[in-house]
Amino acid sequence: MKTILTLIVFSLLSVSAKSQKKMHLKGDARFSAPVQMIYLSFRADGDLVTDSIKPVNNSFQFTEKISEPTLASLRFRFVKQENEERARVEGMQLFLEPGNIKISIKDSVRFAKVTGSSSQKLFEKLNEDQKPYNERSAALNEKYRQFSKEKNEEELKKVMKEFDQLFDEKNEKVFHKYLKEHPESPIALYVLNQYAGYDIDAQKIEPLFESLPAATRQLPSAIAFKERIETAKKTGVGAYAMDFTQNDTLGKPVSLSNFKGKYVLIDFWASWCGPCRAENPNVVKAFNEYKDKKFTVLGISLDQPGKQQAWLDAIHKDNLTWTHVSDLKFWDNEVARLYGIRAIPQNLLLDPSGKIIAKNIRGEELNKKLSEVLK
Repeated sequence: MKTILTLIVFSLLSVSAKSQKKMHLKGDARFSAPVQMIYLSFRADGDLVTDSIKPVNNSFQFTEKISEPTLASLRFRFVKQENEERARVEGMQLFLEPGNIKISIKDSVRFAKVTGSSSQKLFEKLNEDQKPYNERSAALNEKYRQFSKEKNEEELKKVMKEFDQLFDEKNEKVFHKYLKEHPESPIALYVLNQYAGYDIDAQKIEPLFESLPAATRQLPSAIAFKERIETAKKTGVGAYAMDFTQNDTLGKPVSLSNFKGKYVLIDFWASWCGPCRAENPNVVKAFNEYKDKKFTVLGISLDQPGKQQAWLDAIHKDNLTWTHVSDLKFWDNEVARLYGIRAIPQNLLLDPSGKIIAKNIRGEELNKKLSEVLK
């Protein structure tokens, strides 16, 4: 049973279809419990492709069309046992590429052996290089849970600072190092995406992108990534924020240009976003302290279709007494797409002329920046 989601412009489909080649994935999976269904999912030329199959005598096969090495998810759903509330699921990631790929699994996906995909070998090596950092991250997670129980805010701040330092170290010593040494690698685009993160620094990332082979830069995912870089240039510090209009909670249109002459924090959030809700008290504190000094907040909600009441309830519960807009299109929110928002919470601070002077500043950092510009 195969499903392809999202619409594609026909001309783009025609171009990408020409470059697609067949990928055959043949597997032998022997677990202690019987497998009911196997699922394969991945993105092909921007579309989410999902496929599923029932194994026969522990064997399964998938045949797909792809145009470049692609990271996929392979999940095994087991037959539900009497002592289980729900069926057990095991999953793994693997890199697909045109050609014949074989996978052999015994007892657990942790022991899976993949052959026929050079991309997978490189991916496994990259994962091995990340292990020391992942282990340190797990230790920090344990400390964070403990200090959260104790409500020890000072120690929590220290742990979060350690998280940031660990992330930067891993980014430079694993992903950046890999890109510098292996720009021709078939998984270089994947690594570049990891290194760039959700908030692309165009000045840092574009040179790395341009260092990739010309053939790589013409791949569908590379073209999409280049578009993200171009968007990042338009939304970086020093650029002038692009104007937009969206309806507020009463259905009345509100434009960003209406706020010219004030410092404005454009705040991307949603009622369903836990980290956003956790950050809201800091934004409320900043708003209340500086609202009489030509500062305001414009909330852009990525709430889902049909969830207007959840959006309104969150505004009232969190005491967000500033202007809010949304088209209730979830990740397809038109303002979010315009600004290349792929994760929340995110924000941009504009000066009275509409120039972006800071991005993604939170907590004490937000208060410090406002105190500097609003003396």
